[in-house]
Amino acid sequence: MTTTLWMTLPYVAFTSFLLGHLWRWRNDQFGWTTRSSQIYESRLLRLGSPLFHFGMLGVIGGHIVGVLIPASWTAAIGISEHMYHLAAVSAGTIAGIAVIAGIAILLYRRFTVAAVRRATTNNDKLMYALLAGALITGMLNTVGSNLLWGTYNYRETVSPWFRSLFTFRPEPELMVGTPWTFQAHGLIVLLLIGIWPYTRLVHMFSAPIGYFVRPYVVYRSKEVNAPDKSRYARAWEAPVVPPR
Repeated sequence: MTTTLWMTLPYVAFTSFLLGHLWRWRNDQFGWTTRSSQIYESRLLRLGSPLFHFGMLGVIGGHIVGVLIPASWTAAIGISEHMYHLAAVSAGTIAGIAVIAGIAILLYRRFTVAAVRRATTNNDKLMYALLAGALITGMLNTVGSNLLWGTYNYRETVSPWFRSLFTFRPEPELMVGTPWTFQAHGLIVLLLIGIWPYTRLVHMFSAPIGYFVRPYVVYRSKEVNAPDKSRYARAWEAPVVPPR
């Protein structure tokens, strides 16, 4: 079971993530969007969307430092474990509260605004459930396992396990005995990674780069009195209704 959960499942999720995005790009470029529902309701969206997205930037940054960067590297530049712990808990708590508040508003909007609710697919519901689960368990790790019921140094277990996956020398045994909140968070995130390419989350990898190099859009006004009798000019004229 340990090997299945902490070695096989991660590689299945990563493979689905990579190949799924390639498949989606080749077969569904027109669907590569957020399927925005702004036209249906914008007041709650203007509040919840910035909270969620800016909070996620902080959450992702915290994971990069805490999971991908070894503790020895931060110690080498003079950041002690105590300093790192204080920064991680304070910044992580602020970012986590912003993200949870944002997704709470977005979920409230999605299920209380009739037009938005009708535009919500089963795929969206699964994505939102996993996303909410990942955020809640992440906050339990940040606040609970670090403040409420004792300190747990995940940089000695969870972080080395995650990095070992990318060196192709997986160490699934590192996850044995870790607090259940960290295990739940890891499994939910792996499932979210696996379904990522098949949801609206693909828009994370979209950027309007082509906007800066596209040709100008030329707008021309129509001169009302211009003596142009071409078929294009006649299209602007009001139809002549014959008298009865």
